[in-house]
Amino acid sequence: MTGGSSDDRRPADGSPVARVCVDVPLPHLDRPFDYLVPSDLAADAIPGARVKVRFAGQLVDGWVLERVDRSDHPKPVYLTKVVSPAPVLAPEVARLARAVADRYAGSLADVLRLAVPPRHARVEKEVLTPAAESPTATDAPPATEPPPAGQAPDPGGWRDYPAGAALLRALAEGRAPRAVWSALPGEDWAARYATAVAATVAAGRGALVVVADGRDLDRLAAALTATLGAGRHVCLSAALGPARRYRAFLAARRSAAPVVIGTRAAMFAPVARLGLVAIWDDGDDLHAEPRAPYPHAREVLLTRAQLDDAAALVGGYARTAEAQLLVETGWAREVIADRAVLRARTPAVAPTGDDPQLARDPGAATARLPSLAWTAAREALRAELPVLVQVPRRGYLPSVACDDCRTPARCPHCAGPLALPSAGRPPACRWCGRVAAAYACPQCRGRRLRASVTGARRTAEELGRAFPGVSVRTSGREEVLADVPGGAGLVIATPGAEPVAEGGYGAVLLLDTWAMLTRADLRAGEEALRRWAAAAALARPAAAGGRVVVVADGALAPVQALLRWDPGWFAARELAERRELGFPPAVRMASVTGLPVAVADLLAQARLPDGAELLGPVPADGERERMLVRVPRTRAAALAEALHAAAGVRTARKAADPVRLQVDPLALF
Repeated sequence: MTGGSSDDRRPADGSPVARVCVDVPLPHLDRPFDYLVPSDLAADAIPGARVKVRFAGQLVDGWVLERVDRSDHPKPVYLTKVVSPAPVLAPEVARLARAVADRYAGSLADVLRLAVPPRHARVEKEVLTPAAESPTATDAPPATEPPPAGQAPDPGGWRDYPAGAALLRALAEGRAPRAVWSALPGEDWAARYATAVAATVAAGRGALVVVADGRDLDRLAAALTATLGAGRHVCLSAALGPARRYRAFLAARRSAAPVVIGTRAAMFAPVARLGLVAIWDDGDDLHAEPRAPYPHAREVLLTRAQLDDAAALVGGYARTAEAQLLVETGWAREVIADRAVLRARTPAVAPTGDDPQLARDPGAATARLPSLAWTAAREALRAELPVLVQVPRRGYLPSVACDDCRTPARCPHCAGPLALPSAGRPPACRWCGRVAAAYACPQCRGRRLRASVTGARRTAEELGRAFPGVSVRTSGREEVLADVPGGAGLVIATPGAEPVAEGGYGAVLLLDTWAMLTRADLRAGEEALRRWAAAAALARPAAAGGRVVVVADGALAPVQALLRWDPGWFAARELAERRELGFPPAVRMASVTGLPVAVADLLAQARLPDGAELLGPVPADGERERMLVRVPRTRAAALAEALHAAAGVRTARKAADPVRLQVDPLALF
């Protein structure tokens, strides 16, 4: 759909000016531009449509944000072409994209590129034809009748949580409750989410649920089909491929179903009359977008809840410090089970590094498979029950710990992680860059440092020899198993790849825990507990013979939280420590990465808010370096605005060396 020549064009009769976001991701051009709408394109150049426009002498893509009566520009030029009349950009998504861009110091064009998938012309033609009203146009089965309006579904498993029934009632009544849910061990979290979605749909509103990976998405889709019936939800994931993903996106945009579920790609999905946003396991790093401006699915969904007055549900077996902050500030209420119910559902958890175990097995402090873990695995196999063994995956950043007691090595100046010394040089901090020449372990005063990780494949070989005649299966990067049978067998899995066992595991062994706890990462303890809880939740209850053995000192805070199954306590403790040390989410941080001259230039241009603190520089990769900027949370918006403006000054000057800006980076070190 291309307009005629400029000589015979005339503006449209009504609202002849289109405000367009041009797809030029330069910070100094991050604003709408006005274009005249020719009369022959007036019907197609509607808000949300993809268009082609002339910009700086080139033909570029863009999205129509709105149509207005007049322009402040003295001589706006005409739109060149309407790529498609389909309004792929919903008004509420455009508003959300602007808010996300402002929060993360990014440009609107970058966010819209994440929010709207690339066009697939054949799929669009099929969907926009009248015949596309058939179910095959959305890859969905025939829809069933929706639940009765205003009627809350049966709470089911939500009865195990005192606040669960009240949450469902609020959703069914069309209110906007906000909850942080700590799931019980063995919980069918997908069924609980499906029930919450059904309550939202009963109120005549839509729902959006984001999970971390394809396994969780398949599980949630099955639960929704069982609860709502076929054809009542749309699955949206980047793994679908271009055609199926665009088909699913158009189905969501055309409100073919009231519910949209998906992985990170679905966080911007259009949902009519949005009433609930939910995310499962918000601590998973797959929820963080690796492309600029690097938004996190949790923050995008919470922003949507705020803008659209929708309910929010953040759930997981563990709890992040960010979720705890929502509870402590009163933005959300926690949904937890009574201790009596928790005791009945929890497996027996035992550490190997406490005093009684060390008295019976002096080698437990350093052994990779102490006698307690060996005994638990042997007894479960004798009872014809499967055993899950979790080992850290390969590819972790080098972590540094004391070679004698494995206490994480931290900088004495800023508490940041130390880098492994090399070529006779003393260890240096990854954060502030200071050299810790006289470092001594605060626990044992040792001076030797170490870093190593043992992988799943070697563990499978070792346990296969230790338990001859028992089947050994691995689940990890090469092949991720969804489930395993309930008979005797060993399953060696990396974190996040643990399959579900029929009837639950008789024993879960958490090996090489120090490798997770000593990672050079602010979230090492939080991540370790999250990974352990996800594996331990697959075990049978203690009354049914379920045991979890964690090869770690029982005095460590993450181990204590696992023993008591109290993720809220650990999250509150973690948040309090981060407040004391000035770490996120108690403060807002941004990282600036690039060549030293480029980083210095951007920070010199930035009008940083009062109270801003610069940390670094520290080496990044190659010749690049990294600086951190820390401000109080009350100055977060000012920090993002200052950095975005400084980046705009550099691009306006056509600075040659690029700089990577990242607000709230997932990893600080």
